[in-house]
Amino acid sequence: MYGSILKKVRLKSGLSQEELAEEIYLSRSAVSRLENNRLKLTVDDAVRWGQATQATEIIAALLCGIDVAVVSELVTTLIGGFINLFGGWL
Repeated sequence: MYGSILKKVRLKSGLSQEELAEEIYLSRSAVSRLENNRLKLTVDDAVRWGQATQATEIIAALLCGIDVAVVSELVTTLIGGFINLFGGWL
């Protein structure tokens, strides 16, 4: 389910449940219930979650039913390619 992914992106962003809840206009208990798959994730909440945690590509993949691990790998490869391509110019 989506809960573990939401929690991972929140933790990676360094936000507590309370801090995230404040940023996305939810209660802390709603954040907890989403992370534990006890509350249905709405598109609006998902978009705000992605923006607040700077993980919009992960949330978009989640909403589209795309394997998040694949997206993470592709983004890493893409960034690595840009570094290799432009590294000498920076």
